[in-house]
Amino acid sequence: MNEAIKKQILQKIKEYDKIFLFRHIRNDGDCVGATKGLKRILQLTFPEKQVYLIDDDRAEHLEFLGPEDEPVEDQEYTDALAIVIDTASEARISNKKYTLCKELIKIDHHIPLENYGDIMWVEENRSSACEMIADFYATFRDELKIDKQAATYIYTGMVTDSGRFKYEGVNGETLRNAAIMLDCGVDTEKLYAHLYLEAFGYLKFKAEIYRRMQITENGVAYIYVDKAMQDEFGLTIEQASACVGTLDSIRGAIAWMVFIENNDDEGSIRVRLRSRFVAINPIAEKYNGGGHAMASGATVYSWSEAEQLLRDADAHVKEYKETHEGWL
Repeated sequence: MNEAIKKQILQKIKEYDKIFLFRHIRNDGDCVGATKGLKRILQLTFPEKQVYLIDDDRAEHLEFLGPEDEPVEDQEYTDALAIVIDTASEARISNKKYTLCKELIKIDHHIPLENYGDIMWVEENRSSACEMIADFYATFRDELKIDKQAATYIYTGMVTDSGRFKYEGVNGETLRNAAIMLDCGVDTEKLYAHLYLEAFGYLKFKAEIYRRMQITENGVAYIYVDKAMQDEFGLTIEQASACVGTLDSIRGAIAWMVFIENNDDEGSIRVRLRSRFVAINPIAEKYNGGGHAMASGATVYSWSEAEQLLRDADAHVKEYKETHEGWL
């Protein structure tokens, strides 16, 4: 799939002595795993090259994957190749110094919001960007080198972005690429412990979610997580955002979302939107966001705007249910 573009990317990598990797703001397992995994593959394959991953936007729950590189002078970016992974729009690139690089490659699996880069490899039907990196390695496995560490990074993103291989987009190719990573010796027991064990206090928070959760007339489950609730349970923004998965198993609720009040001066509220059967990304795109058909993010700037988003989502779900069969 996309063999010509992958060959262009490999050739471009070979042409440069210095390569910088970039990812999106609000790090998740996929963008972290993809950038760290590709960096490790390139270091193993081309030890003579300088490969950098510099990003001060960190996700606390992914710290077990290790630190990033220390910042370098701006002049180091000059005449370098930039590879931006898992980022649909330039505005969401975390390290803005990508603009200093000579050429840019975009590798992404989101619904395209804009075209940017000299070479673009976009496959929106892929379950994760890490799956694309695994596929890139598999395509050129006679030339590229991999080890347990690189495979662990990549497998981490494949597992987290696919909901442990249960979300839409997972197919036989996904699992074949995952198998290639597992064959490198990934310690799944240790990895899953890092990813899925939860503190007792966080479980108490989840219990509160079940107590406070609500559902609209037409089947949109939702929860508001304001600053007071975050303070009460000692939550980070990432932990508060992750609770959206708690609402994913309600019969008849084919869309669900969580509204998280940010600790910023803009009064912004982060919205995590998920769904089954019905595409939810049109709602996210209407409210300063986007993403995948069934998994998107948005931002609103008041609780009244949050309520309007909820009304729009309820109408969207109502229309879907009235015109489709087979949903549960």
